[in-house]
Amino acid sequence: MALTFNAHVSTAETDYGTVLLDERAGDYWELNPTGTLVVNTLMAGGDEAAAVAALADEFDITLTQAKQDVDSLVQQLRASGLAE
Repeated sequence: MALTFNAHVSTAETDYGTVLLDERAGDYWELNPTGTLVVNTLMAGGDEAAAVAALADEFDITLTQAKQDVDSLVQQLRASGLAE
């Protein structure tokens, strides 16, 4: 499932990952490079399986760990109201 940020969320890539701004609440979120890879994969239309594969490949972790990381990040972004 692709990920889309809600209209009230602005993003900016930095040297250390990606910063998300929830313009409604004024809250900032900072994604590290692993989170940035996951979000970029999903925002480009990839599904969660593609994000898991990209994460495992790029950071040399197991598919099981990558799936846990992807699931956790997506759940947090959706629960916070940042993404759908």
